[in-house]
Amino acid sequence: MRALMVKIATMDRRIIFLLLALALVLPLLFPVKLPVRVTPEVQTVYDMVDGLQPGDVILLDMDYGPDTMAELEPMAYSIMRHVFDRGARFVSTCLSATGVSLIETEIRHIATEKGKVYGEDYVFLGYRPYPGAVILSMGQNMRQSFPIDFYNTPLDSLPLMKGIRNYADLRFVISVSATSGVDYWIMYGHERYNFPLALGVTAVMAADYYNYLQSGQIEGILGGLKGAAEYETLLNQGDRAIIWMNIQSICHLVIVAFIIIGNVAYLATRKQHV
Repeated sequence: MRALMVKIATMDRRIIFLLLALALVLPLLFPVKLPVRVTPEVQTVYDMVDGLQPGDVILLDMDYGPDTMAELEPMAYSIMRHVFDRGARFVSTCLSATGVSLIETEIRHIATEKGKVYGEDYVFLGYRPYPGAVILSMGQNMRQSFPIDFYNTPLDSLPLMKGIRNYADLRFVISVSATSGVDYWIMYGHERYNFPLALGVTAVMAADYYNYLQSGQIEGILGGLKGAAEYETLLNQGDRAIIWMNIQSICHLVIVAFIIIGNVAYLATRKQHV
């Protein structure tokens, strides 16, 4: 037994790396369906979108770039699919300069998948600097900040934008963001114009916004990959976040197991030398 503990304590770290690599790859080759518990804050966001009627319009703000797309892209995909499945439409913005082309590509991908028509089912306004000022001005008239859309088309020539002047003409706003722009949507958007607001943020950001959930300043929140996996579970459409969460959970279990084994081996060999 002591010999075994010594071997474990002096194990080549490359073996640990190999086992972690297997924990990463094997669930991709042989998917394991781990249970996903849906939290109330995610259920609320789902219910908001599920309550849309055909022809309703929402604002979907997506502010993230390649560095955070692994967490936020799955939830953005799920929300867009859900909106289109309800027969509703959305106007989208990207107030992060590093993510505009990425967001535009993602929107076109889901619109093509669902057979939706630009200008009728969705509109992409694109980017303007100074998010706080942009959010405030959109509350007066979207055309103040966006007289033209991302493709340089005048807003008034787009069928969807007829009758859409400001937040009062929208059902609600969802911001999927990895930036401080989330704070601007709360302070300059919701607090000034009192529209329903829901958030999708990275896991490391989520803890900072539960206070706003408790105070009623936001309706619901999707937190990181786990929030995206919960939404996919409710939607029963797409499984990217669920697969990634399964892989992440298995890798965490392997790491925890090595921590426990390493500590046991250390204590055993330490007692041997005392």
